[in-house]
Amino acid sequence: MTADTDLAARLDWDKGDGLVPLIAQHAHDGRVLMLGYTNRAALARTLATRLLHFWSRSRQCLWRKGEHSGHGLELVTLAADCDGDTLLAQVLP
Repeated sequence: MTADTDLAARLDWDKGDGLVPLIAQHAHDGRVLMLGYTNRAALARTLATRLLHFWSRSRQCLWRKGEHSGHGLELVTLAADCDGDTLLAQVLP
């Protein structure tokens, strides 16, 4: 995984009005579990807690996956694509 500070600095936050798509993939079997959006605050919270956090576009607030359902996602690795406009998180449910 890229150093956390380097990763945030490499992302193209302007392309998506401050949001970057974040794809959650099962770390063991490769299944795509979800697509959400992250902003700087959600990314910082994800990196600090190792639990996936997103920005809700509909509710306009930060949320942690599983905070209501109990089905959270634990971060294993996090990487940006070559353009720095999408993140792939390998996670464990």
